[in-house]
Amino acid sequence: MVPGLSTVDAQVWRAQFERSDARTLAQHIVEAERAGIGTLIPDDKEWPSALDDLGDRRPYVLWTRGTTSFLMRPLGDLVTITGARAATSYGEHVAGQLASDLANAERIVVTGGTYGIEGAAHRAALASGGDTIAVMANGVDRPYPMGHRELLERVADLGLMVSEVPPGAVPTRHRFLARARLMATFSAVTVVVEAGVRSGSMTVARRAHELGRAVGAVPGPVTSATSAGPHLLLQDGLARLVTGTGDIESLVAHKNGPDPGQAIGRRDSQRQPTADRSRPAYRDTACLATPVVL
Repeated sequence: MVPGLSTVDAQVWRAQFERSDARTLAQHIVEAERAGIGTLIPDDKEWPSALDDLGDRRPYVLWTRGTTSFLMRPLGDLVTITGARAATSYGEHVAGQLASDLANAERIVVTGGTYGIEGAAHRAALASGGDTIAVMANGVDRPYPMGHRELLERVADLGLMVSEVPPGAVPTRHRFLARARLMATFSAVTVVVEAGVRSGSMTVARRAHELGRAVGAVPGPVTSATSAGPHLLLQDGLARLVTGTGDIESLVAHKNGPDPGQAIGRRDSQRQPTADRSRPAYRDTACLATPVVL
């Protein structure tokens, strides 16, 4: 075992070393290009330099479908939204509203394409004519989950699908856990909308915090199990309260303050924080006003 290498990271690298010879890898690339799948390596112009923050955990290749130029946008232009698969209608509404507002503010919505919160964020961004990135735990030629095949194909056509595993790869538990570091790294801010305490979304939030990225959490009713994750992040001081896009813009501005030119793929100090937007209607949702009886 390499000192400092987690079990998940070790499994990812073991999978890389267990692959067949270089000729097979070359065949993968040729076949991928024929299928319209691109590859990026660290020396490429569109390689996201934010991944350098991962150090030894940085992937050595990205497989892509869609608009790779998104990866050259300033880091502050990207916001990750993640959350529960078994989301409530409240959670999906909030995720959709946040994604729609971010799209209208010309931010790129980064998420993982799964059911619940992440699917709601993708749909809202696309419906608003905005940009979105799906970070996959499987090959980009195999949209997962299958119930989101049509949605993910739209993301590939209008946005970007990206993965560190090659075409044909299937999702596994350790690939989902490894993907968390990519979702956290791509964006200046990660927002959790509903999550269980032990969920993958909490892993994304913790990875973002470890990387020095800003983390936001949306509150929910204390009677809901899906509120436990965001409430724990707030209680532990790992996240700031998010009730609307104004809070997200504040987090972006705060993180960009010392170095407004930090970029995911290039330097660009011209970006100015978007003006604070009015709070959306869900701020006054009844579930946030539920009294706590002492």
